[in-house]
Amino acid sequence: MPKDFYSVLKERRSYYGINKDISVSEERIKEIIEFAVKYTPSAFNSQTARLVVLTGDAHNKLWDITTKTLKEVVGNGDFTGTQQKMDSFKAGYGTVLFFEDEAIVKALQEQFALYADNFPIWSEQASGMHQLVVWAGLEAEGLGASLQHYNPLIDEEVKREWDIPTTWKLIAQMPFGNPTAQPGEKEFKPLEERVKFIK
Repeated sequence: MPKDFYSVLKERRSYYGINKDISVSEERIKEIIEFAVKYTPSAFNSQTARLVVLTGDAHNKLWDITTKTLKEVVGNGDFTGTQQKMDSFKAGYGTVLFFEDEAIVKALQEQFALYADNFPIWSEQASGMHQLVVWAGLEAEGLGASLQHYNPLIDEEVKREWDIPTTWKLIAQMPFGNPTAQPGEKEFKPLEERVKFIK
């Protein structure tokens, strides 16, 4: 039975224990991604979001690139915890890369100079909405995901590896797969400190 909207948002959590044994078809994953890109709003209907979905060898390669890059940064330091994280992401089925096309952002800044400072902010906000829609869509299908930010450390190699346009700015990485471990309890701050209703 399909989950309702509230249930999907409530159950969307950061899943770090994932594997490749998914029961969802690649066609359904493609449908979720394309739906998110088509229907998620953006300022001035700018449609700046660019998503790349890596599965199979490409997904594994991404986390090999990230591991290698981070090892260079850490040098002789303890890499044990980071390696465990890298292994957990690589164990998943795939990764969604979220980009924003800065060429469109720049064109809008030139066209609407009064709002020039706002367009990069609005671009980031639109990306956040795309991330949530994709994450919720994957959750609705019983898949676990988390949101990672190894940019800008991996940006150049990712662009070279998959021939990504230079104007696309990497914002986030979302590894996903079949959940193998449940996330811990989530604590919530009091809503009365976070929401105001005014008449």
